[in-house]
This record gives sequence, structure tokens and C-alpha cells, in this order.
Amino acid sequence: MTELARQIVLASRPHGRPAPENFRLETVPMPVPGAGELLLKVRYLSLDPYMRGRMSEAKSYAAPVPVGGVMEGGTVAEVVESRRPDFAPGDLVLSYSGWRSHALSDGTGLVRLDPAEAPVTTALGVLGMPGFTAYAGLKIIGQPKAGETVVVAAASGPVGSAVGQIARIRGARAVGIAGGARKCALLREAFGFDVAVDHRSPTFAADLKAACPDGVDVYFENVGGAVWDAVWPLLNRFARVPVCGLVAQYNATGPAAGPDRLPQLMRDILTRSLTVRGFIQRDFAAAEMPAFREEMGLWVADGRVRYQEDIVAGLEAAPEALIGLLEGRNFGKLIVAVA
Repeated sequence: MTELARQIVLASRPHGRPAPENFRLETVPMPVPGAGELLLKVRYLSLDPYMRGRMSEAKSYAAPVPVGGVMEGGTVAEVVESRRPDFAPGDLVLSYSGWRSHALSDGTGLVRLDPAEAPVTTALGVLGMPGFTAYAGLKIIGQPKAGETVVVAAASGPVGSAVGQIARIRGARAVGIAGGARKCALLREAFGFDVAVDHRSPTFAADLKAACPDGVDVYFENVGGAVWDAVWPLLNRFARVPVCGLVAQYNATGPAAGPDRLPQLMRDILTRSLTVRGFIQRDFAAAEMPAFREEMGLWVADGRVRYQEDIVAGLEAAPEALIGLLEGRNFGKLIVAVA
């Protein structure tokens, strides 16, 4: 019998919240490497909020996944067959293989991983793209100074938790926003945030104001929506706002209800001398990746930066796990154990 591989494709584009029927699990013939190629077996698949954007045809910084195309995603994979002299069977690599059990690669973009240096899953989280997003966005745009207040939304996730811990390493005060008592406890007890504020509380805006008696100097935006509404009035003069994500708005099907607040926002940007800059982590990769690998590697090794992983089993679990991620049901960096 011919050996088979599995993959998950985009079956249809969601309107609003993604649903299981927007995905399809397929069984396909096992890929066969040609000259200069590798056959990779995917061990771990990273699930990240940006994947919701790839499911949409709306204009963005990257092309959408075509209907019928394999869902995109970063992976940790094992080389099982090699027709290249620089890789051997058993090598572990960071790749961008997507939602599949096996993939072909010509070696371009692969990063060799050493499990003796760090658990290989960290290449998808704190030592990978999410960690670099936090590091570069905070360093280049946020520029926290000792004694300042840094607020970060979605603070228990892989980006937010790194932002808060790096802010404290830089001498700033870290205020994390998360959903629910369990995540808020994680911020204080595991990640060392100075204050954790529950955005599900009916007194959220007042709680956040009390947590920031001297205002907010840096707000690392991951969420948008009601969280932004609570932070906006607290921004100090010369505050910096790295805009990394807007997960509260990813499933929106039209403009937000209510009055147009753009004129007031623009006025505040002017009168308070605010810096609001959106960014994609790859904008900074060429200049900042070497420093990130050195500094974050040391911080993780000596315990100054900690991380939390939420691992689900089986490729078939990926669609429901991504839906849960967009609703805040994950508890740390969300990873699928494919093999």
C-alpha cells in the first residue's frame, strides 16, 4: 500500500467567526523528494492569530491562502529523507511547512534546531516569531525607559508575556491585561508582571486606571476593541504604541457600531505627541534578529524570561484550536503536536 500524508486545506472563506466547515482534512500521496530536496515530517505546528487574516481575501500585508490551498504555518519538522549534503535524516529544523504531516523542502529558509540548547517547541514561541515580535516591537517602537509604565494586551499569550518580561528587564513597570482570574494569576506568579488586570471584569476601565496612576508610557497593542478604548484615555504625552495585532476585530464583518472616533484619535495623536506605529515582525528581522537570538537565548536560559505552552494533540485538532485561540481559550503559546 502506498504511504499517505495528511493536510488541512481552506475549504471556504469564513464570514465572521471561522467554523470547522471552513477547513477540510485531506489524505494525499506521500511526497517524494527530487534532486536537492528533503522530505520533512512535521512534529509541531504553530497556531497564531495572523492565520485568521490568511483566510480572508481582504487586502493585507501577505497574500491569502487560496480556497483549496494548505493552511500556512510555522513548524518544527524532522528530516526523514535527504537528497542534500547539508541535511541528514534525523535533523530537526524550523520550517514553514503549513498544516500538514509531511512536506518537501529545497532547504531554503530552514533553521537547524538543537534540542540540547532548548526544547524545540520554543522555536515556535519564545525563541521564535512571537518572541521576536515582542522583542523588536518593544525595542524599536516602544523604547521603554526605567520607571515608565508599559501596558500590554493579551498579556498571557506568547507575545504579550514576553513584552511584559522584557519591559521589566529594561527597568519599566509592567501592567498586563488578560481574560479571567487564571490568566491574571499566571501574569503575576509566573511572568512577574507588576499588575494584572482582567478585561472581563465589569469594572475593567476603572481597574486599569487604578493600575496606572501615572498614566501609560508604552501600550503594546495586540487586541483593539474595548481594551483599546480603556487604554486610550490613559496614554501620557509622548506615549508610544506599537500596533502588533487587533485580534478583537479579526472576525468583524463590517465597520464597528457607534460614532466615528477617528477625529478625536487624530487630535489626541497631535496634542499628546503620540507615536502609533503598526509593524510586522519581519520589518525588523535583518537588523534585530542576531541581537534577539543572543539576548532572548540568555534570558530564557537564566530564567529572566519564562514561557507557557498549550499543546494540543493531532493535526485534526488544529481547526478547533485556532477557533479557540481567536476567542482567547488558549493558555499560553498554542502548538499542535502533529507527530
